[in-house]
Amino acid sequence: MVRPRVPERTETDQGIVGEYTVSMYDRLQRNLRDRGWIETKGVLGSGISHGHALEVGSGPGYLGLEWLKSTQGTSLTGLDISPDMITLAQKNAREYGLGDRAHYARGSGDKMPFEKESFDAVFTNGSLHEWLDPRVTFDEIWRMLRQGGRYFISDLRRDMPALLHWLMRLRAKPKEMRPGLESSINSSYTPAEIVDLVKGTKIEGCKIGSIVIGITLQGTKR
Repeated sequence: MVRPRVPERTETDQGIVGEYTVSMYDRLQRNLRDRGWIETKGVLGSGISHGHALEVGSGPGYLGLEWLKSTQGTSLTGLDISPDMITLAQKNAREYGLGDRAHYARGSGDKMPFEKESFDAVFTNGSLHEWLDPRVTFDEIWRMLRQGGRYFISDLRRDMPALLHWLMRLRAKPKEMRPGLESSINSSYTPAEIVDLVKGTKIEGCKIGSIVIGITLQGTKR
């Protein structure tokens, strides 16, 4: 039986803040990047490979920066609710040598601070479980896309096998982030719940996929 969903306490108007916590989260994400465990291939595989993209919940920026590094003539806007994460992402963009192609803005997924149809693509990884109201954020993503624009959303799934849940927690480094990973898994959705969440939103033609530890949503604004 799947455990009931437990919303994360980070579902606030601040996100991840504080020098120590932000530093630990940056180390976790760097480790995932270095192991090839972030969703760059998934984003590219969804057809997002050109134009101006929006990354929702950009955090320290590694997914978007790896995407920029893998594409030509592209630009990125990262959106995050945490001012500390924005500062960190800007620093990381400079370290990548991509400061001229990556820009960051503060805001939440349920009320994005951009004009409609501002982007050729929208992608996000690991933020869906933090959204206060996923249906509202789905509609905002749709509003952001130009005609023909693509979206890609990925996250963990709460109903992953218990052994994999345990292994993920064990291998998370630094170990100080293990409780955070645990709460992220416990607040994530099952594929069946995602199907229900998408119903009634403006997102059309959504292809929902799943692997043993995660869920993806992707499609095109026709």
